[in-house]
Amino acid sequence: MRYVHKAIAILLGSLLIAAGIQLFLVPFKVLDGGIVGISLILNYLFGTKVGLVIIGCSIPIFAVAWVYRRELFYNSLHGMFISSFIIDLFEPLQYHFLYYVNLSPPMSSTIGGLIIGTGIGIMLRFETSTGGTDLLAKHISNVLNINAGFIIFIMDAIVIGIGGLLISTETLLLSLIAISSGGIMTSLCVSKGKT
Repeated sequence: MRYVHKAIAILLGSLLIAAGIQLFLVPFKVLDGGIVGISLILNYLFGTKVGLVIIGCSIPIFAVAWVYRRELFYNSLHGMFISSFIIDLFEPLQYHFLYYVNLSPPMSSTIGGLIIGTGIGIMLRFETSTGGTDLLAKHISNVLNINAGFIIFIMDAIVIGIGGLLISTETLLLSLIAISSGGIMTSLCVSKGKT
């Protein structure tokens, strides 16, 4: 039954993350943090596929997890592949979504961050993640006994700071909104106790 719950958490978390990224962040060139943020920067600058870049950028972190925390490696590998696939699968939905839903950039950033943070939080709560900096944050959280959502927030801030320099000040400000709301939701999801 534990594996069924984990599979549901991976699928639900991946759907939420993909929706938040493709429907709320990408239309306004808003960044998330971590590996997703790096992938979004490359997407905005060069048109690369977000999910595919996530897989490529996650390889070094998964190598570290293989050496130091093999259980986190196994618990996150599925989440990384499934979420990356669904993120790219959701890309064509942007046009239809934007046709029916008209949000201001700050509102879209806030909602996108909340949705992504919920997806990440659900996955972390069931001892899985999308890999990348989520995996790194979970490892640091276990070692230092610091909330994983707070660690993700710090790493996200670094990535969006770099992205803001490369893309625009508006991207930086909207991305701060997105990671703030995302960090709050992730923290709420993981701080209510373990399952």
